[in-house]
Amino acid sequence: MDLVVAIVGRPNVGKSTLFNRLVGRRIALVDDTPGVTRDRREGTGRLGDLTFTIVDTAGLEEADSESLEGRMRAQTDAAIEQADIVLFVIDGRAGVTPIDEHFADILRRTSRPVILLVNKSEGKAGAAGAMEAYGLGLGEPVAISAEHGEGLADLYEALMPHFPDPTSEEDVVAEAVVVDTDEEDEEGLLGRPLKMAVVGRPNAGKSTLINQILGEDRLLTGPEAGITRDSITVPWEWRGRRVDLVDTAGLRRKARVEGKLERLSVGETLRSIRFAEVVLVTLDATAPFEKQDLQIADLVVREGRAVVIALNKWDLVEDRNAALRDARERVERLLPQIRGVEMIPVSGLTGDGIDRLMQAAFKAREVWTQRISTGRLNRWLSAVLEHHPPPAVSGRRIKLRYMTQAKSRPPHFVVFCSRPEALPDSYTRYLVNGIRETFELRGCPVRLSLRKGENPFADKE
Repeated sequence: MDLVVAIVGRPNVGKSTLFNRLVGRRIALVDDTPGVTRDRREGTGRLGDLTFTIVDTAGLEEADSESLEGRMRAQTDAAIEQADIVLFVIDGRAGVTPIDEHFADILRRTSRPVILLVNKSEGKAGAAGAMEAYGLGLGEPVAISAEHGEGLADLYEALMPHFPDPTSEEDVVAEAVVVDTDEEDEEGLLGRPLKMAVVGRPNAGKSTLINQILGEDRLLTGPEAGITRDSITVPWEWRGRRVDLVDTAGLRRKARVEGKLERLSVGETLRSIRFAEVVLVTLDATAPFEKQDLQIADLVVREGRAVVIALNKWDLVEDRNAALRDARERVERLLPQIRGVEMIPVSGLTGDGIDRLMQAAFKAREVWTQRISTGRLNRWLSAVLEHHPPPAVSGRRIKLRYMTQAKSRPPHFVVFCSRPEALPDSYTRYLVNGIRETFELRGCPVRLSLRKGENPFADKE
């Protein structure tokens, strides 16, 4: 297994910038505002021939344990406990602060090896901070600039002694064990982790639900709306099947999005939806199907992702039978574009409904990736045309000649016909609904394109 390297330090010293530098991509939100990072974010870091799991953390602050800052501090403490190596980052331009000294004292007492990094050390302004850092008693500081990539060779030299010899027999055996994970899986689905993004309005209970699924307080939660800012991916296994759970920032109405930081958070959420296979649209069961809920669901469908609806906070609902009947009626009426979507009552507090939720998510991916043979499609099309042919437009009958599936993820079908521009939208919807019902593509976006079939006699006199 890769070694775990945690980046810690007070707010705004450049921890997320260093994380992005080591991962090789800008995946952590970076802003001049202190305290942007709140949850632990993990990624695969690479430095030379070293590969490791790198963990970005919230800024270290002294705060009451019940406050938001205190809960952020608890997440950072958990990251230190689980790490093999700790990178303690200070700001070279600001020099050593009393907060740095306080947390250096704490880190000196930990059993984990600590490497002191003096960030923002480029130029004369950072040189004095690097000299001051010797006084923290954490050994020789490593001067770096995460923004400009300076000092990474020195960081490599500091990290290398803590890594095992890559040529050892144990590592060779470990690598051999990992090679063929999906030999028996012809389609590759079982060997590939399910990418599932959890989206919804602020305070719908997304992070609490994921913590319940994981069985640990992995993500920061609380009564405050909008705690989550970054999109955090957490690897997990459910009944031997791998899942990449992605917690996202709550999506508010566009008019209520304020400031650069919230716009960045919204952009991260949209990116997570685009890269997901299944999107778990989380509704607050005490106030479901508000306008923003419907807009979020419609956005997911337009992106072509498989959808499962989680009715969260089900433990707060009193008349559950009536509430479930009402919710099912409303989802069929308000979201016809994903008719038949699975809607699972769950509780992020008690864990009720988690197994059903995961079963629905894996089933949704199967439907989303399904391919239907051309023969089956055209036999179905012939039966449809015989039972309900398309209407005549301007006195001329429209001929539907042939149908095939162009792609999956989501299922996309192409019908070749004589006058595609004249076929009414109502008939196109009739075809889509028939495909969804006949081939059991319920709860999945289904796309249908119309193309004009070539006339073999068009160029002949």
